[in-house]
Amino acid sequence: MEIHGVRVAGTLRQLASIVDQNHAHEVVIAIPTAPGEVVRLVTEICRAKRIPFRTMPGIYELIGGKVGVSRLREVNISDLLRREPAEIDNEGLDRTLVGKRVLVTGAGGSIGLEICRQLAQWRPSQLVLLGHGENSIFDALLELSEDHPNLPLVPVIADIRDIDRIRDVFNDIRPDVVFHAAAHKHVSLMEVNVEEAVTNNVLGTKSVVDSALACETERLVLISTDKAVEPKSVMGATKRVAEMIVQDAANRSGRAFVTVRFGNVLGSRGSIVPIFQRQIAHGGPVTVTHPEMERYFMTIPEAVHLVLQASSMGHGGEMFVLRMGDQVRILDLVEDLIRLSGLEPGKDIQIKFTGIRPGEKLQESLWDEGLEYEATEHPDIVQVENGGLLDGVSLVATIEELVRLAKEGDSPSIVGLLSERVPGSVLGQQPPPGPTAVL
Repeated sequence: MEIHGVRVAGTLRQLASIVDQNHAHEVVIAIPTAPGEVVRLVTEICRAKRIPFRTMPGIYELIGGKVGVSRLREVNISDLLRREPAEIDNEGLDRTLVGKRVLVTGAGGSIGLEICRQLAQWRPSQLVLLGHGENSIFDALLELSEDHPNLPLVPVIADIRDIDRIRDVFNDIRPDVVFHAAAHKHVSLMEVNVEEAVTNNVLGTKSVVDSALACETERLVLISTDKAVEPKSVMGATKRVAEMIVQDAANRSGRAFVTVRFGNVLGSRGSIVPIFQRQIAHGGPVTVTHPEMERYFMTIPEAVHLVLQASSMGHGGEMFVLRMGDQVRILDLVEDLIRLSGLEPGKDIQIKFTGIRPGEKLQESLWDEGLEYEATEHPDIVQVENGGLLDGVSLVATIEELVRLAKEGDSPSIVGLLSERVPGSVLGQQPPPGPTAVL
């Protein structure tokens, strides 16, 4: 066939011979929504032919507005994990975001900043960037003001644990919608900084939620994690308590306060892919904790796009989970990354197994075993039961006790209390880690 008068040379399966026949110097994958198997096929052929290959940006990057279709880039590991593009409910997002005052906590982080990027497309009347790190908020402010010069941006430097400061910020701004992305997220680091996990993930969330309730915020979205499911780590357990805080507030107020839970995001600050890339650049070895370790993965723009979709669907107290496909074996991901670097695993770059770190599981789950889930109007988002919750007086008492223990520096008692109160928790079943057991 012909497209605009240009003869189609053949199918993807014929790419190797077409490259030879046309003496091609480069291959461009001009399919922004190409699934992983297509990208993998093309890259393998190009590596064998020793010619460079580049790709169009993905659909979620285009939605975020940071790149245009004219910009080509080298293929990276996220291209191998692409899914079919998610549907966009413009009407729902128009209704919940256009003309609203929106506040994002953790706005300088990788997830928080991407939330701000995509929110900017929906013309909020004001976008508030709240974060503890002044440098990251300043960088986010520069980027967003350059890309959206007419968008009213308000930078706020504040610690979510400072209850009085957060209450004053909310009273001044009176946000209609809040995205709560601020959190401590590193599993191994929080195993040796237990008090910090409690004060930031639990007390900080309570501070934000209470302030949102007091100033009549319409919607609040908590960004949560698959590590909150039957948690083996302090980080996961404290995020599960944060989920309880949001659901309890929704039940008491009747407002659209919801949680969105998902797995690992490629490219987020401290994520494993940059670590692997650095190890490959240094000649190896690449360190993998266990040959059977598996995780769910999404790209940051893809996850955030679905978070915004879920935010428009909630009526109050829902637990939304993003469909993330099948879990990916970390060893397979490392081998793909080595090959994308033009090298061979086990030959050019060695892989070293280091053992599972404190708080880690071999596989993650997106909801507790035995709980039901149901489809939503969006094919990539499901709603799950949130069983075994603390609420009301019992939740308040648990939070107060956790905060008291954190202030006293009593990590063993914190672990014991979390293990007792958090559904499905398997905390405290191994000796506490030493301070160097984080890498």
